[in-house]
Amino acid sequence: MADALSVIPAAVLRNLADKLYEKRKNAALEVEGIVKQLAGAGDHDRITAVITLLTTEFTYSPQANHRKGGLISLAAATVGLTTEAAQHLEQIVPPVLNSFADQDSRVRYYACEALYNIAKVVRGDFIIFFNQIFDALCKLSADSDANVQSAAHLLDRLVKDIVTESDQFSIEEFIPLLRERMNVLNPYVRQFLVGWITVLDSVPDIDMLGFLPDFLDGLFNMLSDSSHEIRQQADSALSEFLQEIKNSPSVDYGRMAEILVQRAGSPDEFTRLTAITWINEFVKLGGDQLVPYYADILGAVLPCISDKEEKIRVVARETNEELRAIKADPAEAFDVGAILSIARRQLSSEWEATRIEALHWISTLLSRHRSEVLTFLNDIFETLLKALSDSSDEVVLLVLDVHACIARDPHHFRQLVVFLVHNFRLDNSLLEKRGALIVRRLCVLLNAERVYRELSTILERESDFDFASIMVQALNLILLTSSELSEIRDLLKQSLVNPAGKDLYVSLYASWCHSPMAIISLCFLAQTYQHASAVIQSMEEEDINVKFLVQLDKLIRLMETPIFAYLRLQLLEPGRYIWLFKALYGLLMLLPQQSAAFKILKTRLKAVPLYSFNGEQLKRMPSGDSYQFRNVPDGFRTIEDGDVAKDGGSSRNGINFAARLQQFQQMQHQHRVLTKTQAKLRNMSTSLSKEPQREEEPRKPQSIEVNVPPSRSSSKRGPGQLQL
Repeated sequence: MADALSVIPAAVLRNLADKLYEKRKNAALEVEGIVKQLAGAGDHDRITAVITLLTTEFTYSPQANHRKGGLISLAAATVGLTTEAAQHLEQIVPPVLNSFADQDSRVRYYACEALYNIAKVVRGDFIIFFNQIFDALCKLSADSDANVQSAAHLLDRLVKDIVTESDQFSIEEFIPLLRERMNVLNPYVRQFLVGWITVLDSVPDIDMLGFLPDFLDGLFNMLSDSSHEIRQQADSALSEFLQEIKNSPSVDYGRMAEILVQRAGSPDEFTRLTAITWINEFVKLGGDQLVPYYADILGAVLPCISDKEEKIRVVARETNEELRAIKADPAEAFDVGAILSIARRQLSSEWEATRIEALHWISTLLSRHRSEVLTFLNDIFETLLKALSDSSDEVVLLVLDVHACIARDPHHFRQLVVFLVHNFRLDNSLLEKRGALIVRRLCVLLNAERVYRELSTILERESDFDFASIMVQALNLILLTSSELSEIRDLLKQSLVNPAGKDLYVSLYASWCHSPMAIISLCFLAQTYQHASAVIQSMEEEDINVKFLVQLDKLIRLMETPIFAYLRLQLLEPGRYIWLFKALYGLLMLLPQQSAAFKILKTRLKAVPLYSFNGEQLKRMPSGDSYQFRNVPDGFRTIEDGDVAKDGGSSRNGINFAARLQQFQQMQHQHRVLTKTQAKLRNMSTSLSKEPQREEEPRKPQSIEVNVPPSRSSSKRGPGQLQL
């Protein structure tokens, strides 16, 4: 200290602390001259003493003017040292950097000015302080004082020039500091950071691309900044890096893919578009490197397929196709389970397009890696079943395609049908809204006969009779009307002459017994008219209720469609198909006369021309059971239902109709018992709720509530009342 005081006159020291800038400036010039003389003499000890004096007495002084004078004098001392300044930087630079945080904005301004002058002298030698200088400049870029910001900007430009021409800059030491600052929200700091990233990336000897994963997320974060200029700068930097990636032979796609996946779900539209564009390029360029990240990438792409912005949708679809075109092997880190998990999750998306693509992925995996997919079947099966209730027909059809692909194995086929029936039981609306679509599609994909046989087997053992009846009625309607089941209908028409048709008829019969109208329809389809007549004759009063009449109405209307054209044409041969007439007249007798169905059927029967009957037949037509077949030609005895068999009609082509009729009657008896039991429970519940306080008294036997059609005298039904 004494050495410094002996070297620097007291007047100079006094002027360094003066409130007037000119006096401080002149004093600093005096210091510069003194230091230059000491440097020329090689007296570095005294130089050190002078710097120490300026630091302790001025730059660290509580007086603002002292601090200003100290900063100016340190810069002047550096200028005086010229080429020998490097060895004193450890003393000179830290006090200046410390002044960047000064509360007085003028002190901060002078600190910028001082460091600028110091940097101009020492140039590359002060790179050792780069991280501290960068940190200080980062803070000053957001300074509240415009003059300080301006001074910091000038210093920043000089530092950039020095760094770009220096061969001592360490990018490895700088990156952690950059990564730490990238999440700052201040717009001035963001501009400062993007500026530095761009500058460093332009230096050939600095490999910024290799460190891109460290600050990529920060750049993407800036894409949603409120400032258009910052968004533009960040986008420009990202575009430059993407171009470098395309031209680089070695890129760490994995770490960046994780960042892009997160950013693809950003609420900001521009960020999503940029992220999905990067992902698209990565999928094209990354190849095997991206295999472990396929699931994550798919999880980002699928939602973007339904994005509200068309540009994003287009890029996402292209990326999805590129990704699906890559045939990766599970042995090469391709995680089938992870992909399935993503697809399953996206099946719950609110967007139809995303759900559709998720199903396409499951189908693709099934076709390429069937055995691996089946190991995860329990994880996705329930979700696939729920998807059958989807509001979109296209989604439902794709789900059925997936189910059909799974069900190629007998075990999985039965499991599918069992679960399908179970879902129909739990959700009546599914059966009502989607039942026909589901069954018809499965019949196309999995063989109609196989599907119907399995459904019949399951429903035959169904304990919920009400559901079984509804389900059978639905299946029967599909059987009678769907073009996809035309082969089954053709096969059933040959039930009396073809063993395969007979076998199918018997297979369906057991479950069709749950619905009288389904059985009658099956008999008409199989042309077992004598048995149809026997079924109609066997029906009891309880069977003929409103539900039955509604189903009968449907059947009568269906008989007017092309499907039953063969039956209508058979009416032209009453001698050959007398049991058909008897069955139809039996149905006519069950219908209320005022119903539309009654009028339709009656009109049809009246349309049969009289020339079709001979005199003997006309006499016998109304006689019902007394009709005898003495005059039936021998040529018709073997193949038509209207002919007489040797056993009196109880067995034809191996079909034991007597046993079938007994089977039907037993099933209907169980339905009647269930109906009566339910009625009793309802009556008891009603009685208990209405008379809780009444003393117990002898009760009359409770009447059983049976739904029967009202008589003509008690109710008049219009033609529309039995229509659906």
